[in-house]
Amino acid sequence: MAIGRVHSVESFGSVDGPGIRYIIFLQGCNMRCRYCHNVDTWDIDDVKNYNEQEASALLDQAERYRSYWGKEGGITVSGGDPLLQIDFLLELFRQAKERKINTCIDTSLNPFSREEPYFSKFQELMTYTDLLLVDIKHIDPEKHRWLTGRDNANILDGIRYLDSIHKPIWIRQVLVPGITDVDQYLYQTREFIASLSNVQKIEVLPYHTLGLYKWEELGMKNTLADVEPPSAERTERAQKILRGEPIR
Repeated sequence: MAIGRVHSVESFGSVDGPGIRYIIFLQGCNMRCRYCHNVDTWDIDDVKNYNEQEASALLDQAERYRSYWGKEGGITVSGGDPLLQIDFLLELFRQAKERKINTCIDTSLNPFSREEPYFSKFQELMTYTDLLLVDIKHIDPEKHRWLTGRDNANILDGIRYLDSIHKPIWIRQVLVPGITDVDQYLYQTREFIASLSNVQKIEVLPYHTLGLYKWEELGMKNTLADVEPPSAERTERAQKILRGEPIR
């Protein structure tokens, strides 16, 4: 029986998938995004930041709020990156489907691999998954490595795989002035998105500094601490570029 390392939960999520959702944040992430607002979820072995839970117990908790979900709601598993705990995620979603619960994964796809045994597990997981929210951190490989500490080749490969199996995704882009908020990179990202047929929605998430206190509490230096959030105009422009809408 797989046991999940659960960082926290949110009972009434309204921005992480369709409808009202029960959000489950799992511990562990391999990336080190400079703008991360959940740095306390990075270390998968940090026992101070997670509780071990079984899938059935977690779903029992979630279903207490089922009357609020409506036709579109359900559960979203986020992180960290939930794909690091794929064995637990498989069991959780398998049981969720037995209960007829809508399932969504919020992921960077960094753990994605076509190597076995991971790939077979991922393929099975997709049979129980209704939607994925996929964060494109940066389209440029070198900039991506600077921003996250990791390459993006397997991430883009993972998105293409999801397209090949017609699995619905929402694309998300955090807009950081001077880093991801650069027209050249936005147009490159748009070109990549335009090559896909499974994208249901594109969301631009303006960079914010709400999570800086966590960096300070952990004694970590945040290199983007002095970066201001993007203006409403820049956010709107980025949205239009990524969605392929005309710029006036």
